[in-house]
Amino acid sequence: MTADDAPDLDALRAAIATCRVCRDGPYAAALGPLPHEPRPVAVLSSRARVLIAGQAPGLRVHASGLPFDDTSGNRLREWLGVSRETFYDRDCFAIVPMGFCFPGYDAKGSDLPPRPECAPLWRRRAMASMPQVELVLAIGQYAQRWHLGPRRKASMTETVAHWRDYYFANQGPRILPLPHPSWRNSGWLKKNPWFTQELLPTLRQDVDSRIL
Repeated sequence: MTADDAPDLDALRAAIATCRVCRDGPYAAALGPLPHEPRPVAVLSSRARVLIAGQAPGLRVHASGLPFDDTSGNRLREWLGVSRETFYDRDCFAIVPMGFCFPGYDAKGSDLPPRPECAPLWRRRAMASMPQVELVLAIGQYAQRWHLGPRRKASMTETVAHWRDYYFANQGPRILPLPHPSWRNSGWLKKNPWFTQELLPTLRQDVDSRIL
């Protein structure tokens, strides 16, 4: 039996996989139930020291069941400096988004925000099940809001620009805020060259030191 076969972690995985709250008992009446069959996507690990805290699965991930199995994932793996094989090795990375299921599209064809049911129901339990995590990559405003709370800045750009304030804080796991690796943020990356020049080298060096 490996560490990841621990009954409590397996039980939590099973509970998440069978969760249907957003469909059967949504928290927000105005939002309504999830309009399709839920398919929770999360990778819990008792060995990985790096946690990727993303937003919510997109449609392609909903179909495949693999987190970041899309062009955003390709860019994220480039940022991390890791192969696809390493990225999906749960001894190296835990991947727990703020919403486990694809939330659907808005009227403009963009992904909706993560469902509001997920984080209150599962996030503290998921974090408590992984006390070995040493680095949290908080991707996007929703993950930054949860992991940084009132410490985050007024905008995602400001929060990421002040990454050193969070990364070097000596309180629990290090937290490194990142923008979403979506192609929609290509313009943001061009306007903020410091991200590639200053933050990414630190990110890659840290990740390299923590993956098994």
